[in-house]
Amino acid sequence: MKLIVTGAGKGLGLEIVGEALRRGHEVAAGMRSLETNVDALKARQEGAPGKLTLLELDVDEEDSIAKAKEAMADRWGTVDALINNAGILLARDQSIERLEFAAVENTFRTNLYGPMKMVKHFLPLLKESDRPFILNVSSEAGCFAGAYGGDYPYALSKAALNYFTAQLRKELVPQGFGVYAMHPGWIRTPMGGSQAPGDPLDSAKAILDLAEGKLKADTDAVMIGIDGKAMPQ
Repeated sequence: MKLIVTGAGKGLGLEIVGEALRRGHEVAAGMRSLETNVDALKARQEGAPGKLTLLELDVDEEDSIAKAKEAMADRWGTVDALINNAGILLARDQSIERLEFAAVENTFRTNLYGPMKMVKHFLPLLKESDRPFILNVSSEAGCFAGAYGGDYPYALSKAALNYFTAQLRKELVPQGFGVYAMHPGWIRTPMGGSQAPGDPLDSAKAILDLAEGKLKADTDAVMIGIDGKAMPQ
């Protein structure tokens, strides 16, 4: 399987790359810059020579995505799985009265527009796959049932990402795609913090199991947890 992973330099993205390489897949690890976090990625490819492609890919910039798509079209010709993992968390402590809308705009640019642009450009390569798969890494913060007063930029961007996922499902599932949003759990990453109870490797394994067809998810669900069960919307 040939996978594209965004936000691959740290946290969950790094674990997805490492687990995919351990399973023998070919991985293009997308990062804003190839000058940072490269050592961690290279360490993950031990035992999987030639399987890792370091891909300069800034999901905030459509030109960067277009160039990355052309690079992978030349290198692979097809993509089996797109994992939209890149995300940011800004203005956590800002109440609605003090909310800086630059933080909202920046968050939507990465968390929503980034996956939208990735699908826009990589969809032709995915359609060349026998079993195409798209996963948007989301959050329970984007569920209406779990709405709370806070994290406005992040929660709203993830709610919008869930809706975008639902739209993609309507269009692409009849074409043979697997399309899901997944809540990876509260996990120990730079975003989740060291006090989080979850291991990001467990989430990475669930994502790969889903992409490989080993994890049988609720087929009617838009967003699922790492157990494959539907999350409340």
